[in-house]
Amino acid sequence: MDHQLFNYGNRFIRGLFYFFFGLTTYFAITSVNLILGDNAKTGSGTTIVTAIVLIVAITVLIVGFAYPQVSHAFKWLFVRHQAVTAVTLLLLIVAWQVVFVLCMHPAIGFDVNAIHEALIDPKDVNTMSYFSQNSNNLPILLAQHWLAMAFHTTSWLFFDWVTLILTDLSAVFNILSVAVIDRRKVPAAMYIHAGWLALFPMIIVPYTDAWVLPFVSAYIFCYCVLSYTQWHWALKVLAAVGLGLNVAAAYFMKPSAIVALIAIILVELLQVIRREYWQGLTRRKGAIVVACLLVSGMAGGGAYVAGNHVLDTQSYIKINTARAIPAVHFMSMGISGDGGYNAKDALKMAQLPTKKSRADWSKKMYLKRLKQRGFWGYLAFLVKKQRNNSADGSFAWIKEGHFILHGTKPKGTGFARSIREFVYLYGTRLGDFRYLAQAWWIVWLVIIFFGWSDQHKFTQVLRLTVIGAFMFLLLFEGGRSRYLIQYLPAFLILGTLSFRRSLTALRRLFGWVKHPVQPS
Repeated sequence: MDHQLFNYGNRFIRGLFYFFFGLTTYFAITSVNLILGDNAKTGSGTTIVTAIVLIVAITVLIVGFAYPQVSHAFKWLFVRHQAVTAVTLLLLIVAWQVVFVLCMHPAIGFDVNAIHEALIDPKDVNTMSYFSQNSNNLPILLAQHWLAMAFHTTSWLFFDWVTLILTDLSAVFNILSVAVIDRRKVPAAMYIHAGWLALFPMIIVPYTDAWVLPFVSAYIFCYCVLSYTQWHWALKVLAAVGLGLNVAAAYFMKPSAIVALIAIILVELLQVIRREYWQGLTRRKGAIVVACLLVSGMAGGGAYVAGNHVLDTQSYIKINTARAIPAVHFMSMGISGDGGYNAKDALKMAQLPTKKSRADWSKKMYLKRLKQRGFWGYLAFLVKKQRNNSADGSFAWIKEGHFILHGTKPKGTGFARSIREFVYLYGTRLGDFRYLAQAWWIVWLVIIFFGWSDQHKFTQVLRLTVIGAFMFLLLFEGGRSRYLIQYLPAFLILGTLSFRRSLTALRRLFGWVKHPVQPS
């Protein structure tokens, strides 16, 4: 019975994952970002840059298949010497990030600007009103204030450097997680992360989306150390402390970022029902498990209590907690329009005087909208929202209101101007960036999709994390793929672990080899 329940649970996770992920992959492949030439849908078409990239990519593929000598050269460079090649490529991408930030560090709008304004004038009435309603952004404000005091600057360039470091630190933890699971896949992890970082301009947006990444990656790494290594018990206890602290930090930075922790708990509970789990549990091993759970819980709980104390007693900015927006407001917005931000709802939250009246109004609107859609209408809405939430490989770049302040057209001259053409709203090559980012997102998704034969416990944790991410965005405010950024560690690690199996599956599917070698 326990074995059947375990198998059913695993099949359920896998089936639900492929239902959601199949939709996302289809929506990504059919995205308007892939329209070549003039693009009436997005208003920014591709140029000769995309054409050249496509011609080079297709030429390389054809030459690689047609000429064995070229194929052997590629294998020599990217497979036989993959360790050196992957490290070199990753370092080059970091250098590219540095150049990008030096050329691009504009003032950013929407919520990011509210945080930056609070660093300059925390007594401004509008600023205090914003944080009274959006107290969830108070932790990142206090973190940025501390950094501003420590380094004596509030410049956008400085906080872009911090964002770059935090993003790359996330990549380091992801690669370390892969090293724990299977050291042979570390070069593949470096290749995949290099592709992501090369096309991730969010390093110039110092906001919770990118700032939460290292904490999510760190607690996933700590979990890997606890669950998949035979390291000394002292190191495991240290990892348990790291797990608790990073979960708490992730929660304060962005509460929805603890989805991976929920996935870890559920998959581990599924393991407990197996008879084999208890048969292999020695007294010493059980004592270490209990000790790690206690230490992790105390570290996380202590950090949570301390963090709340800091938020409750901070005197940097005066806020009225009675003005806080209730969680049901985001559920109500999540069912309106395309499932994204609703300006009328936000205005109503500012107008209603009490927290109860805001909660009551949001509940009323949620039920009203749900009833208006009906059962089938709501299902159709969810499918459409899944597209909005996950199809865009640029992660909704430039799609927030007033994304880049002080102008939507690139300025300047020379190389810096050329880079700005790719990322400004009215840049001549914005369509090229969106096309290339979308193409890489599709490659990434396809790699994950064809890794279906992998039933490793950690793979199931990552799949359940992705399921949780999709479900959260369907229930609450979504409507754009920027909200997926906080869950990218799960996508990146899953893509790495799926790479060999996917390559084998694709070779078999397209008949590239008669007898593909099974991945280890």
